[in-house]
Amino acid sequence: MARAAGQTHENTPKGLFVYGTLHPDHTPDEIRASVAQLSLIGSGTVTGELLDLGEYPGLITNGARNTVPGTLFALPDAPEVLRALDAYEGFNPDDVDGSLFRREPITVTMDGGHEETHWIYLYSLRDSE
Repeated sequence: MARAAGQTHENTPKGLFVYGTLHPDHTPDEIRASVAQLSLIGSGTVTGELLDLGEYPGLITNGARNTVPGTLFALPDAPEVLRALDAYEGFNPDDVDGSLFRREPITVTMDGGHEETHWIYLYSLRDSE
């Protein structure tokens, strides 16, 4: 599994916060088989701003204080699933600056009120953090 800078195996997020086309209810055919391998954890929110980019949304976190709802899914112990999701989202771990989206850890407030850290795909071109 690819890791973001500073991530070790022990603190690598095990789940993915989904707010757009990776949700099983909205998944395009090209990524459906990979998304079908995700397991539902529950619902939660992140702090950011959700942008309407036409065919898909993009979330940015550069100082935004809006609450964005989403769904949490556990990632399978199958690196090819994460690679397929990365490719679909235009994320290249070897060229983060050139990626359309960046996969990063984010704090998610779960519906029960507790916080957990999970992966999220953030829109790169407008996020200047």
